[in-house]
Amino acid sequence: MEKVKLGEFVNIKTGKLDANASSEKGIYPFFTCSSEPLKIDDYSYDCECVLVAGNGDLNVKYYNGKFDAYQRTYIIESKNKKILDNKYLYYLINSRIEKLRKDSIGGVIKYIKLGNLTNIDFNQVYIKEQQNIVNKLDKIQGIIDIRKKQIEQFDELIKSQFVEMFELDKYELLPLSNCSKFIDYRGHTPEVSNIGDIRMINAKSVGKGVFKYIDEYVTEELYNKWMHRGFAFPGDVLFVTEGHTFGNTCRVPEELKKFALGQRVITIQGNEMLNNVYLSTYMQLDEFMNKINQYKTGGTAQGIRSKDLAKITIPIPPIKLQNKFAEFVKQIDKQKFEIQKSLEKMQLLQKSMMNKYFG
Repeated sequence: MEKVKLGEFVNIKTGKLDANASSEKGIYPFFTCSSEPLKIDDYSYDCECVLVAGNGDLNVKYYNGKFDAYQRTYIIESKNKKILDNKYLYYLINSRIEKLRKDSIGGVIKYIKLGNLTNIDFNQVYIKEQQNIVNKLDKIQGIIDIRKKQIEQFDELIKSQFVEMFELDKYELLPLSNCSKFIDYRGHTPEVSNIGDIRMINAKSVGKGVFKYIDEYVTEELYNKWMHRGFAFPGDVLFVTEGHTFGNTCRVPEELKKFALGQRVITIQGNEMLNNVYLSTYMQLDEFMNKINQYKTGGTAQGIRSKDLAKITIPIPPIKLQNKFAEFVKQIDKQKFEIQKSLEKMQLLQKSMMNKYFG
């Protein structure tokens, strides 16, 4: 079967807008380099296409309809849908996402060039076979979407319980420096591989209240050299200090007994006044992010310095009440864990099938 280059079959353009063009009350999707689209009041495009984040998270999305896009987002359309189906195109590019990330260049914020996309090679198959492949992958994607939605619902339940249990305006405010300890790793993340002894936790691992298992590992030797500033533990709070996932917060899973921390991620450990579960949940609230925004720096790569993060005040309820909330979350986490395992199983199946069809 003949290998062909993607550039022969697609039109590629980029968005024109700055990231700050978004509007919270907008009615159209605004695609940036974030994994989740923002909103915007107007649109510049109305088409079926694949969107690739040109820098930062380097994710791939499929969309059909009216939208607008950030200036570093690639908008890719099939030149002829009778030859190349746009949904097939989405799965094709998604199957190459790890290679695109590996080939990305730059410093703190990695980016991909147009040639990285146009030079993607693949086996050309007839349109009916493309549609058959899309149908199979769509079924798996449907299950993945259901599992993600279930996890989101559990997270909303936790936040609802938080609001019900805590009257935040009644508690003493303390800066994080008074009630927690930071472990902050600066500099370059050591060399990682997709197999190894010890998992590396980096900014990609930290979702919005969800820990993401990224297959990046370091050796025992590198771990011993890298973790010289202190050790993080299961249950610690993870916080992304800069980049396109800036502000994302979750906890280290309890089953991860040993791991290394990469750059742009810190862990926060509460003391006898502060339960990590309470802290992690509070840090996901808009109230906390509004406080963060007073200190953030940078343009495209927004961030906050640890010394400024330490100044941010949080309400401190009685520790017994915090612990009671943590017990509630523990029960929810057990159910989330089972769904998370099912989600990861389906994601692995989808990856295996994409390797079969596009490898």
